[in-house]
Amino acid sequence: MEYHRRKYHNKKGVDKNWFIDAVDCKPRFIVSSEYTKARGKNELKLVIKKAKDKTGEQVKICTTDGLLAYGNIVKKSWGYNNKLGKYMVEHNVVNASKGEGFNIMIERLHNSIRGRTKTMRGFYGSVESANAIMRGLEIYYNFIRKHQALNRAPYELACPNLKLNSNNKWLELIQLSRIKSL
Repeated sequence: MEYHRRKYHNKKGVDKNWFIDAVDCKPRFIVSSEYTKARGKNELKLVIKKAKDKTGEQVKICTTDGLLAYGNIVKKSWGYNNKLGKYMVEHNVVNASKGEGFNIMIERLHNSIRGRTKTMRGFYGSVESANAIMRGLEIYYNFIRKHQALNRAPYELACPNLKLNSNNKWLELIQLSRIKSL
């Protein structure tokens, strides 16, 4: 599981907004994300809590960028195993600015997002409207769009039991969500 954040500016470049995401890199599936006005502990906890709720105990290694706030949040979110005497998730920090590596998969995702959001006017309004747009983009990225390197949509690897067979996957997802809510 990878956790990263990306900075976005408003029209005048004054206010900074942040896109914080959790991605399972093998299938390139966005597990959770949030578009926020800040990048503090509360915002990071929100994204990590959502990811943990969705993945349960499946995560073994959590890779983050160099922001120091991740350390305690990752450890507290997944907890400590007293029997084994270690934390449940290994925290791997990659800081590209210090020459510790570069995560091409996350950067590719962020470039795709930036390409779509750069011209969207809703991003310069409220954070709520930006988050609504990002939810749609997340669904599109995970379920509709074929990833070039995978030659399939990320959900096909991340959720192999889910079969979307129609040409209109948006409609099929909406119909599935209605069935699940009943």
